[in-house]
Amino acid sequence: MFKKPVSSSGKTKIKSSVQRNIRQKICEQFPLLEPVIDDVLPKKAQLDLIKAPEKISLYALDNQVLFFQHHNDAIMPHLRIVHKYPQCFPTVQVDRGAIRFILGGAQLMCPGLTSPGAKLPPPEGNIPEGAVVAINAEGKEHACMIGVLKMSTEDIKKLNKGNGVENCHYLGDGLWKMDSE
Repeated sequence: MFKKPVSSSGKTKIKSSVQRNIRQKICEQFPLLEPVIDDVLPKKAQLDLIKAPEKISLYALDNQVLFFQHHNDAIMPHLRIVHKYPQCFPTVQVDRGAIRFILGGAQLMCPGLTSPGAKLPPPEGNIPEGAVVAINAEGKEHACMIGVLKMSTEDIKKLNKGNGVENCHYLGDGLWKMDSE
């Protein structure tokens, strides 16, 4: 999604009613984030909307992108938010062999999630298809990718082939570089 540098076509201030709606959507999508939502997105702070190409909306606070959304899809956290609050997001882990492909912008294939060194949640913690997940890498402290599951974690374990997670944002991509400028 952000393989190239992100160019914005303008920044607008978001009305407080829309901002409340965004906070509510974020809390519904990531219930574990609710206890710290005031730290992430303070009620009195002014949230900005930055429009990026391909109908991508970036939600920023003090010129720091916090979340992004493609058209009307799910709202996704920026990796910096995931690094600050890792316990608030559903997470899967890939093996070491998948890291270089992820950082090159590739989609995450099922074998990278099922091999030794990778971790998927136990059956009772199944994450459904379409869920936004943070991707940790074997031996690394912080998440290296944000993606959308193309199949449930149970199906990934059973099938063990094909595209498991769509790569939406990764370390070193255009969104990551935009935020560090």
